[in-house]
Amino acid sequence: MNTLSFTLPDSLAAKAPPERRGLARDGVKLMVLGRDGSTQHSRFNQIDRFLRPGDLLVFNASRTLPAALKGCDRTTDSCLEVRLAHRQADGSWLVLLLCQGDLQQKDKRFACPMSAGMQLDFGQGLTARIEARDDRIPRLWRLSFSLAGTALMDKLHQLGEPIRYSYVSAPWDLDYYQTVYARVPGSVEMPSAGRAFTWQLLFQLKQQGIDIAHIVLHTGLSSYMDDALDQQHPASEEEYFISEQAAEKINRTRQQGGRVIAVGTTVVRALESVADSHARVQTAQGRTRLIITAEHSLKAVDGLLTGMHEPEASHLDLLTAFLPVDKLQPAYEEAIRQNYLWHEFGDLNLIV
Repeated sequence: MNTLSFTLPDSLAAKAPPERRGLARDGVKLMVLGRDGSTQHSRFNQIDRFLRPGDLLVFNASRTLPAALKGCDRTTDSCLEVRLAHRQADGSWLVLLLCQGDLQQKDKRFACPMSAGMQLDFGQGLTARIEARDDRIPRLWRLSFSLAGTALMDKLHQLGEPIRYSYVSAPWDLDYYQTVYARVPGSVEMPSAGRAFTWQLLFQLKQQGIDIAHIVLHTGLSSYMDDALDQQHPASEEEYFISEQAAEKINRTRQQGGRVIAVGTTVVRALESVADSHARVQTAQGRTRLIITAEHSLKAVDGLLTGMHEPEASHLDLLTAFLPVDKLQPAYEEAIRQNYLWHEFGDLNLIV
């Protein structure tokens, strides 16, 4: 695990999307880290200054689901918040079950009845059965919905809301939790590293010879609302799709001496999961539990665009595969002094 240690002031949590803070989507701050530990500070709409012709940006095109639902067991009148975590191969879902009410009261989050066999009613004809606890991540339960496929997706969009943590000031609409290029529904939380891109900026980068590829990795929950469990960073299983076109672009870029820059830690995990011993990315569809730390030798990725990560986040372990802790530590301390904002609506960090 990482030994990066810093205290994050509450004031540096991005409580609202940039557009609701008087900024353009691409107007957030950008901290640029070189592999030598050097830092530069800019705005995201000037990212082209730190890229060069022949580079390839790889995006995660997964769309965010309204993955928080309210369901009630009619036999006991017990109501729960259901947070989708991962869709299983058989169509069931692993979910986090939380007692409805004040989720900041840690002793009450899991104090209400939860048991296999409970039938939850979400309204509008959608029900689900709680099957069993997950063997690997004990806070998760397997849930079988009464609907599947597009019918279930339709009901989720009618009944669900985006998962929201306490630092977010209001229940913002789902559109605020989407990247402009997202097209394949499946992530329960936003793959937020690419949120600041606009169509205008993407077009501008294309004009400058910077190419783009899309893969898909459906992100899972970032928190199980259990501090002890979260600190263990249990490896969640996430579904990915690497198309033939994307694999060809990535391999060609590396052959021609360009840099492959992952937009988000999800892209790093997906590409490193399918890269062979010759660092060639394969066309693939599967699930990954890959954990990347300083001991991992990166094969497919040369750079990373990512958000600012909390002290306890497993993403910091992944960052140490790009930069050692003794270079990340002063950079993060500088970002705090410069009042960078954290979390999904916050500022960004480019490592090249």
